[in-house]
Amino acid sequence: MEAVLWIVLGVLLAVAEIFTATLFLIMFSVGAFAAAGAAALGASVPVQAVVFAAVSALTVLAARPVIQRHQQTSSESRDAVFGIEAIEGSTALVLEQVDADQGIVKIDGETWSARAYDATQILAPGERVQVIQVKGAVALVWRDVATPGELPEAER
Repeated sequence: MEAVLWIVLGVLLAVAEIFTATLFLIMFSVGAFAAAGAAALGASVPVQAVVFAAVSALTVLAARPVIQRHQQTSSESRDAVFGIEAIEGSTALVLEQVDADQGIVKIDGETWSARAYDATQILAPGERVQVIQVKGAVALVWRDVATPGELPEAER
């Protein structure tokens, strides 16, 4: 029974990793799967917990430095900007009202969930906004006061 619980925890951590994209939770997922293996072999619950903690810690200690060493921003590698780095700082068009809780914007032809970066702002459809930050799959936006008006046809 404990093996199933460890497997469920491992799957939940792996799914959570998909939404965070930090490559941190996946290391704990590996630990949960190792603990599931220990449970399947008949280990007691304290031994399973030790296996989980040890494998998770070893995975973090071994893999995290390698990941961080190979992870470079486009400014460091002098390549073209892409991904989240390309979205942050870009201009978007509000499609559905954006406030502190919800909203929809169009960024480079793609529809994104959005929230107002400033919780007091309420952005109406048709307004132009700047993407300040991307958290997961949500763009945090701010009213673009420097360039009012609608986006050019090419960006819609």
